Formats: sequence, structure tokens, C-alpha cells
Amino acid sequence: MDISDLKLRSRNVTPRIRYFGLVDYLTTWQAMKDFTASRTENTHDEIWLLQHPSVYTQGIAGASEHLLYNNEIAVIRTDRGGQITYHGPGQIIAYLLVDMRRLKFGVRDLVRRMEGAVIDLLQDYLICAESRVDAPGVYVNNAKIAALGLKIKNGCCYHGLALNVDMNLEPFSAINPCGYPGLQVTQTKDLGIVDSMEALSSRLAEKLQARINN
Repeated sequence: MDISDLKLRSRNVTPRIRYFGLVDYLTTWQAMKDFTASRTENTHDEIWLLQHPSVYTQGIAGASEHLLYNNEIAVIRTDRGGQITYHGPGQIIAYLLVDMRRLKFGVRDLVRRMEGAVIDLLQDYLICAESRVDAPGVYVNNAKIAALGLKIKNGCCYHGLALNVDMNLEPFSAINPCGYPGLQVTQTKDLGIVDSMEALSSRLAEKLQARINN
């Protein structure tokens, strides 16, 4: 790596944080694709923090049998990895739009950093969480609290993670979450965390920045 590479890395290594509130899934997905398609080597990485209205998203390898019954919530076939999951108000979405080549990250490395950021966040509240080698995401007492899924294109990624905070968990009962029959889900509210969505979003953004910079 020459000096110019070092200057580029140091200038762009910390992702910018953008907050969007409650936004439509399809609109956001298209915005991520547009952002990634228009990137150059000088484009600053970004992390988008937001919520989605109720929607199921099915990954590129998603199997239809993981939707157990129709409850009239839309199912969108998307281009991220993984199976089916649920998004809804009260869930923090963190979309990572980063140049993995510039960061020198492999997919597994980035996934572990994302999981580590959620684990770090929960540790601040004295909650012990863990990741699993065979099932990406973050778990507390064997219940999933955060799901992950990425799309890699031309060395850059988009999509990201979903952290359950204070939401209606009932729609998860209509699916095998992330393709695992009987998998339980949980959220920060049920673990005794009373901080607001805004406060948790800010903390999560800081943890993600720290893990990416590490």
C-alpha cells in the first residue's frame, strides 16, 4: 500500500451516519442499489439508521416453506443473503454501505464485526449476548435479537442488520426466522432496556463505527 492509499483509507475509513426514520423497504432498497452503483474509489462509506413498516424480506436463497402461513404482510424477494425475516416499527435497521476492498474486509470478517457491535451494545446494559458460527446473528439466552444479511457487489456491500427493540413480535410466528424452525426471538425491551429508539440507534452507530475502525 502506497502513501496515497493510506491517505484514502484514513480519509474514508469512518462511515458517515445518516438517520432516516420510518421509510418504505422498496424505496430504501433501491436507494442502496443506486448508492452502490454510483460509488467511486473516493466515495465515503455510510451507515443508514432507520425503521421499516411491516414487511417480510426473503433472501436470494430463501425457501418458500419458511413462510408458514399468510397473514397479509407483504413478502419481498430481495438480493441479500439469507432466508426470511420480519421488519417492522420498533426495530432498528442499520444498513452498511461500505467498500470492503478499501477496508480489506472479507465477508465473514464484516459479519463478525457487525455482530460484535450488537454484542458490545448489549454489554453496556450488562446483557450477555453471543454470535454463532453456523447461524449469523446475535442471540441472548438462545433467542435471536439481531438478524444479518448482506449483498456484495463489485467489492462493496449493502443491506446490514436488524436489531429488535420495542416491536410487535407476533409476525415472527408466521415464519421460520432466518430459516430455523422454532427459533425464538427477543428484543431489548423484554430484556429490561428502557432507552429510546433514538438513543439505541446512536449507540449502535457508534459501536459499528468502532468495530469497522478497529
